Amino acid sequence: MQIINHLQHRDGMEAHGLSIQLILSVPFFIALVIYLYAAIRTKRKKKSWQSYRIVIWITGIFCALSAIIGPLATRSHQDFTAHMLGHLLLGMLAPLLLVLACPMTLILRTLDVKHARTLSHISKSNPIRLITHPMTASLLNVGGLWVLYTTSLYQTMEHNGMVQIAVHLHVFLAGYLFTGSFIYTDPHPHRTSYRYRSCVLIIALACHGILSKYIYAHPPMGVPIDQAKTGGLVMYYGGDVIDLILITILCYQWFKETRPRMNEAFNVLNK
Repeated sequence: MQIINHLQHRDGMEAHGLSIQLILSVPFFIALVIYLYAAIRTKRKKKSWQSYRIVIWITGIFCALSAIIGPLATRSHQDFTAHMLGHLLLGMLAPLLLVLACPMTLILRTLDVKHARTLSHISKSNPIRLITHPMTASLLNVGGLWVLYTTSLYQTMEHNGMVQIAVHLHVFLAGYLFTGSFIYTDPHPHRTSYRYRSCVLIIALACHGILSKYIYAHPPMGVPIDQAKTGGLVMYYGGDVIDLILITILCYQWFKETRPRMNEAFNVLNK
């Protein structure tokens, strides 16, 4: 009888977990369809849109989906290392790829003039200015991770479906805002200087690295020590790889924007 009850409980938990995965995956499937539709419509209007951006978008969506549905997502509930791999995919790599796919630029090209102006006006509003500011985005992203792994929130998430959905959505959206606040691939009406962004980015990445070391030494509630150590290492070194890509893009954009001024100064000196 106990074995039967255990099997029924396990089946119920698996069904519950699958329903959560399906709920989380819906927004990403919708985003995939909308982007592909917009890209096709743009090309039908004989407006150029690079195919590599479509590939980047599909890859980014795939990275996000692999973290919330499928074997990795299922295993992450029993293995903190798998959970941390999911964090890297959902909160870091997927947002980076999706930002590079320039979705806002594509949407503005697809919409008619009236709706494009409305969307542009919304992007210039003060609430958007606040949440897309590098400091705010850093607090939402890295600060949210500190709250997740240094409080009882992580353990609560593992036993509460609504909290789990909220945390996963926050991790992705905060990661997207964070990435988009440092590298400008889409129209960005609230730009800050490269020097300011670089300083904030250094602080944010340092806090992310410190958190990974804290996890290594102080496991989140309910996480075995060996899993916490491995997960901390994955977060530290895996995060460094993605951060290096982000830094490289930021430096390239900075160099590309300042290069004409450098050439002008060089021409003046040679006169």
